[in-house]
Order: sequence, then C-alpha cells, then structure tokens
Amino acid sequence: MSSLEDSLRSLSLDYLNLLINGQAFSDVTFSVEGRLVHAHRCILAARSLFFRKFFCGPDPPSGIDPITGSRLSSGSPTSSHRPGNSPVIPVNSVGYEVFLLMLQFLYSGQVSIVPQKHEPRPNCGERGCWHTHCTSAVDLALDTLAAARSFGVEQLAMLTQKQLASMVEKASIEDVMKVLLASRKQDMHQLWNTCSPLVAKSGLPPEVLAKHLPIDVVAKIEELRLKSSLARRSLMPHHHHHHHHHDLGAAADLEDQKIRRMRRALDSSDVELVKLMVMGEGLNLDEALALHYAVENCSREVVKALLELGAADVNYPAGPAGKTPLHIAAEMVSPDMVAVLLDHHADPNVRTVDGITPLDVLRTLTSDFLFKGAVPGLTHIEPNKLRLCLELVQSAALVLSREEGNANNPSSTAIYPPMSEDHSSSSGNIGNLNLDSRLVYLNLGATGSGQMRSRMDGGGDDDHNNNSHNRHDPTMYHHQSHDY
Repeated sequence: MSSLEDSLRSLSLDYLNLLINGQAFSDVTFSVEGRLVHAHRCILAARSLFFRKFFCGPDPPSGIDPITGSRLSSGSPTSSHRPGNSPVIPVNSVGYEVFLLMLQFLYSGQVSIVPQKHEPRPNCGERGCWHTHCTSAVDLALDTLAAARSFGVEQLAMLTQKQLASMVEKASIEDVMKVLLASRKQDMHQLWNTCSPLVAKSGLPPEVLAKHLPIDVVAKIEELRLKSSLARRSLMPHHHHHHHHHDLGAAADLEDQKIRRMRRALDSSDVELVKLMVMGEGLNLDEALALHYAVENCSREVVKALLELGAADVNYPAGPAGKTPLHIAAEMVSPDMVAVLLDHHADPNVRTVDGITPLDVLRTLTSDFLFKGAVPGLTHIEPNKLRLCLELVQSAALVLSREEGNANNPSSTAIYPPMSEDHSSSSGNIGNLNLDSRLVYLNLGATGSGQMRSRMDGGGDDDHNNNSHNRHDPTMYHHQSHDY
C-alpha cells in the first residue's frame, strides 16, 4: 500500500512540475489579472469537463468567463496572439491566486487553500497572522469555492467546503455569516448546517443580523433558535429537585458559549464585539481570562485595545498557579506584550501562588540561556528580545520602588533609571516617555544596554548577583501552553 501511495505521490509531483516549469511543453496560455499562466490542454481537458468542452468547441477559444460559462468569440478584442505561439486566452471574474490554486488541484489532485503563514494579506492587518481563520483566509477559500463551482471542479469544491467548515469554528461572526450566504448560494447543505447554528448561538439580535443577511435567512436563524429553545425545554426534568442542577448546567453552558465567542472575536481582532458582550451580556473579562488569552494568541494591538476598554484587571491571577498576563508575556519573551502591559500599570512585582514574579521568570530564562545554552520549552530564543524584556521589567520594578520610597517626599520625582553615566543627560527625558516609547528607545540602544549585553557575554553585575537566590526551576514554566 505504501508503494502505491509513493507512486501516486510521485505522479502528482511530476504533473505539478509541468505547471511550475511554465512554458515547458505548454500549448495554451491564459491571461489572469494581467499575468500569464502557461498550461497544457490535454491535462485540463482530462481533468475538467468545462475545459474539455471549452477546447473542443467549433470555434477556437479566445476568452473565458467562468461566471457565465461563456467562450468569447475568436474575433473578440480581448484575445491576443503572439508570433509563433498559441493565443493568449483572457480569464475574467477569477483572480490570479485562485486560478493558480485551481490549476494546482487539476494537475496534482491536491492543494492547500490556506495562505502562507505570516505573509501580508489583504483584509488582514494583524502582524504575524497564521491565516488559519482570519478574514483574508476565509475570503480566499470562498473565492476558491466559487471558482471550483464555476469551472465544474467538484472535488475541489468539496475540499474547500471542508476547509471552510473547519475555519468557521474560530472565525469572526461576520465571516461566519459570509460563509453562510455562500453555502446558500452554492447549495452546500453541509456547510449551511455547520454555519447556521453558529450564527444562531451568536446572540446577535435579529435587527443586527438583518444588516448582514437577507430577511428569509434571518427568519431561518430565528426558527432555528426557537427549535433549540424548545428542545432544551423538552429535556428539562420535571422533578423539582433537579431544577437547581439543570439551571447550574445551563448557566455553565451559556458562559462557555460566551467565552468561545469572545475568543473568536479576539482571534479576528474584533474588540468591538467583545465590548458589546461586556455591555450587553455581562461578560466578565477577568473570569473569561480574556487578557491571558489575548497576550498568548493575539497581536499587541488587540491586547492594547482590550486594556483600553477598562473592563479587565491587568493583574488578575489566573488558575491554580495564579499567573498574571505579565507572567505569560515574560514566559513568551515578548517585548511588545511586556511593554503594553506595563504601560497599562501591570505590576512587575506581583507573585504567583509559588511566590514567583515576572522578573523571576525572566532572570531564570536569562540564566538558562547564559549558562545552559537552551531554554526548556522555547525551541528558539532571541537574546535581544530577552534583554529587552528584562530591561523593561527591571526598570518598571525600580520605578515602583522609588515611587514607594519617595511617597512622603513630594520634592523627589521618580524617573526612568539611566543605564549608564554616558546617557545621564537624556535620562530626564526618558522619564516622560510611556513604555511603548521606551521600547523603541531600547531598540535604538539609547538606554545603554551595554551592561545587559555584558551579562549576555558572561559578565555579571551586583543586581544580578544579589537576586540569584530568586532563580527557580525553569521546568515550572510552561512556555508553549500556559496552564493558568
């Protein structure tokens, strides 16, 4: 069986190489969004009934409009000929990226519809997005589905349907509604049955749904909600002593639904929806661990917007360990997250149940990096990021201690501590910067990070040695998946 699979995989790659090599043995050329795509009539005709009819028609083809299924006449001004080559056939209503994805499937029988990780994409402003369920990924899948149906490539349509069904579980409610409409237009019942319950459970009132969906679709969603409500009531026990347990279970289910919706909203950078949930549904961001989740899974902009709602405690301890969002950011070695949390009054001295501060976390990571050459749970660590995190948290802790020490002395002003005498002239200005600006300042090397660099090179300082007793066993930090 494995030899057969290897043979089929090799055959798939051989055909795909024909497409990748461009003009090699090509006998047809398409123009899509001004870019040329070289292909092979025999392969397209063998794999697609649409192309078979297209190439075998009575007149030589000069253009394709997959939306209408029409062949443009050979005398069409959109066609063009190159001397000694086959005519260039313009393709309308399909984008270049989608057309290539479809050809890849026709040539090899397989294709990845998910965009490349971290690449800049339209409709996705999140830096470093993995594009697994963002708006850009959903749009690409929907365009691919439409093209597959237009060109009659049903296997690709079914593959895309499965991909979309997986995406909507974590997609924003706006994207779920887009997929719902597409499933109705393409008559894909399985995708409709996946999306409609998600829209029904979203909690959005009919008047809001009506802004995104046709009236008859809103009516079906309301009908689904009514059936779901009646089904829950029919399952309710009739004995009085069971009512209390049922109410508790229903409340827990409702909270779980809220948390899942909140996380989907954060994943899609929709902080406005989270705000509506807080104001209209009484969502408790602390109990839902919204900040912890956002720090670990979302962008700095999302975390900042969430903090600016003013509904979350930046120092909220989560779970049995009692970790705060700053503990999570320190374990991740993320200067962006550390900076935005400190700038919104995260406490660098807050302790977990085991008495560990965010500064202890970073010192332990630094110690492991310096003396062991590896950090448990972090396959790759950037020394500059670790240095920045340590500098930020140390400086914030020092500022707090000076403010507490000078609380009874109004003439004394706490400033951001200068790192060396060479920069003492600029230290007063640094005190007026917020932590985000300090992060840029540190990146430019203006805070004299030479002392920290000397620690990275093996040298120590008094502060580092005096706090060596605070180092803890690094295995207690779960860097990849945080147990709150």
